[in-house]
Amino acid sequence: MKSFPKPALAMVEQMQATAAAAPQRAVAFQGSPGANSHRAATEAAADFLPLPCFSFADALDTVTNGGAGCAIIPIENSQNGRVADIHFLLPESGLAIVGEHFMPITHALMAVPNADGSLGPFEAAYSHPQALGQSRHFLRSRNIVPLSHADTAGAAAYVAERGDPSVAAIAPKMAADLYGLTIAEDKVEDAPDNMTRFVILAREPLDPATLEGQTTMTTFVFEVKNIPAALYKAMGGFATNGVNMTKLESYQKGASFSATMFYADIIGAPGDPAVDRALEELAFHCKELRILGTYLQARPRG
Repeated sequence: MKSFPKPALAMVEQMQATAAAAPQRAVAFQGSPGANSHRAATEAAADFLPLPCFSFADALDTVTNGGAGCAIIPIENSQNGRVADIHFLLPESGLAIVGEHFMPITHALMAVPNADGSLGPFEAAYSHPQALGQSRHFLRSRNIVPLSHADTAGAAAYVAERGDPSVAAIAPKMAADLYGLTIAEDKVEDAPDNMTRFVILAREPLDPATLEGQTTMTTFVFEVKNIPAALYKAMGGFATNGVNMTKLESYQKGASFSATMFYADIIGAPGDPAVDRALEELAFHCKELRILGTYLQARPRG
C-alpha cells in the first residue's frame, strides 16, 4: 500500500475494501486507479470489481491467494513489443489464461501548471516503460527526458504529489482528472494504431470441450532439447497438421544462456485431432511443455 503515491492511496484503499467484501468478483490489475489496466479491467469484465495492485506479481499473487477471481495483465503492445517479465511471471504463477482483451491505447502529457497557469517547458516525463517506449519519438523531439515509473497513472499521481511544473507524466487522460493535473498535449503516442493485448488469468483453466464450435487460442511455453535442428523439427508438426501458430517468442531461462524457452500462441484447442497431433510431436522434441490456457479468440488473426 505504501508503494502507491499519496494522491492515489485513498482511491486504492476504497477499491481494495470493496473488492475484499466480494473477492470472487474482483479483477486484479497492476497500477494505480486510472491506469490503462484499470480501463481494461472495466472493459473486459464489466460486472467485476477492479482491484489495483502495485506490481504484476502482486496482481497474480492476489488471484492465487483467493483475493480476486481473476487478473488482467498486459502482455504485448503493437508498437513496443512484449511487456517485460510477463513471460517469466505467467508460468511461475500457476494460473491459467482464460481470456484475452485488445484495447487501443492513447496517452496524454500532463502536468501541474506554472504559477501563471501556463504549462512547460518540461525537463522530464515519468511513465511506465511501455508508455515511454510508445512515445519515444514524441519525447525525443521535445528534448524531454523519459523517467521510468511503476505505472502510467501512478506516474501522474507522483507528478501531482511533487508539484513541480517542470516535470510531466505520460498517462491516460482519465488520470489527469483523478489527480488534478492539466493536459499539455493529447495523443502523444507515436503510432495512431497503438494497441495492447491483455490476458485474463484465473486459478482454474477453461475446459477446451466447453469452447467447441468457437474460434479459440491456446497458449503454451516449451523448451526444446539441446540438439541441432530441435526447434525446426518441433515446429514441423504444426505445419504438417495445418495448425496456425500466430506467435513465437524466445527468452532465456536462467543465467547460463544455454537454455532457451519459447512462448507460443496457436489457433485451436486440445481435443482437435490436428492440434493434438501437433502438440504430441512438439512434446517429443521438448524437455518441457506447459499449456498456459485455452480461451476464446477476441480478435481474428491474419
